[in-house]
Amino acid sequence: MAKTRPAHHKISLQRTREEHAQETAQDYVEMIAELIATTGEARVTDLARRLGVTHVTVNRTIRRLQRDGLVTALPYRSIFLTDPGRKLSEESRRRHEIVSRFLRSLGVPAAVAHADAEGMEHHVSKETLAAFVKHLGNSGGA
Repeated sequence: MAKTRPAHHKISLQRTREEHAQETAQDYVEMIAELIATTGEARVTDLARRLGVTHVTVNRTIRRLQRDGLVTALPYRSIFLTDPGRKLSEESRRRHEIVSRFLRSLGVPAAVAHADAEGMEHHVSKETLAAFVKHLGNSGGA
């Protein structure tokens, strides 16, 4: 006899997929901003290389980011952030920096803190992030 999953399980899986899509969007807009700042442009090939994915994956994700109003792009041209894309990039970078600084304040080596913050920044609540900032203010930062 097959078990049916409760409705909350379906909602939980849907939430997880939505969070993953948001995490991907944040990673892409951060990388696009970084590429533009360091090389003057963001191209599909550069994103694929830096993110460790195929150009097909990048193209698919860029189409979704265009649909969401975060980037503009034309085939075989550079990718640009829209105002909402720049704002998301800045927010993501800020979250990353706070989490990284917090981990370093606990004695985590800088390289490890940077790598760990890359995953944690997407899942830390606003309340936890505010607590990290308060801790950093009270401890003098890292």
